[in-house]
Amino acid sequence: MGIICYKINLFGEGRAASRGCFALAVRVAATKWPDTTHITTDGTYGIMRVEEFDYDLPRDMIAQHPSGEREASRLLVFDREKGTIEHRRFSDITGYLREGDVLVVNDSRVFPARLRARKGTGGMLDVLLVRPVDGGTWECLVKGVRGTRDTIPVSVGDHGAALTRRNGSWTISFVSREEADEVIGTLGRMPLPPYIKRKGEDGSADFERYQTVYAEKTGSIAAPTAGFHFSEDLLGRIAAKGVEIVRITLHVGIGTFSLIHAGLVEDHRMHGERYEMDERSKGLIREARQEGRRVVACGTSSVRTVETVFGMNGNGTLSGETELFIYPGYRFHCVDALITNFHLPRSTPLMLVAAFMGAGPLKKAYAEAIRGGYRFYSYGDAMFIS
Repeated sequence: MGIICYKINLFGEGRAASRGCFALAVRVAATKWPDTTHITTDGTYGIMRVEEFDYDLPRDMIAQHPSGEREASRLLVFDREKGTIEHRRFSDITGYLREGDVLVVNDSRVFPARLRARKGTGGMLDVLLVRPVDGGTWECLVKGVRGTRDTIPVSVGDHGAALTRRNGSWTISFVSREEADEVIGTLGRMPLPPYIKRKGEDGSADFERYQTVYAEKTGSIAAPTAGFHFSEDLLGRIAAKGVEIVRITLHVGIGTFSLIHAGLVEDHRMHGERYEMDERSKGLIREARQEGRRVVACGTSSVRTVETVFGMNGNGTLSGETELFIYPGYRFHCVDALITNFHLPRSTPLMLVAAFMGAGPLKKAYAEAIRGGYRFYSYGDAMFIS
């Protein structure tokens, strides 16, 4: 079972070597994971380097498909107080949630953000829509461009469009917003991450499985994957136990899934991502905190939303864009327990989890998961950190 070296970009082109690391990310010999004791709570001092968040992972542990049943995924349970690890199925999560807990889930819905565009010469370009600008224009990422042209006429199916580069960033423009919506709805493909590589599949199943069952508000270009493991039945059993399920929204963008390539961790700046929380949800979370009940976040996107709203003495705005970057040394204001998947090296979600449970315990848990044959990343297994 070899370790595969991948050089990954946002469109998923990987170049494999016989041995090495994954995705500007997993090295043959990973360095010691960072000791966070020297980082102040506001992050103003520290010497963590991005390279410290590397780890070795066999290629065949990267999940290429979801589990047969959502709640059949495996669950690694880590108790921060005791330092213990248990191995369960995700359906067992009900045994670790308590009456009175508030479970926070992200109800953002992924839209089919990948398009194939044809140039006038017949060459193909891969386009990843990032966010709407106005009318029929979207910010986007483009793969396959050669040369220095700043305007490229293209067609997507039978629809004409123009790619325009300005200050190093691309947009794609259709005649109208209605036409752009039609193109996305009929020709768009789900924006699966680059480490999922399939041959001979049309990806139609991903329109269901690359969503949570509670996805509602469209806007993400990557899924809040910790929520994949919940079925409607499991959510019903959790609610029946007396757990309050609260929905927030954070539309996952390139800020979450972009890898950090080099340098000091503290120097990284997150791209803004849109979030919102209603007054009722905020009230339920605040009440739980005041009464000493746990706030359990499902996914790092839920953590960032809750911490954004409650991080300014509880006076954060209920909607807007968050650039909150959580890494070791961060002092959590609200979240008591976390449900999360296993994350890419050098990724901001990995650093958030390291901040929550400690870098040493995280290294221990990941090593145990690798020894135990857990499935990693978007369609992989889960952790519950209490």
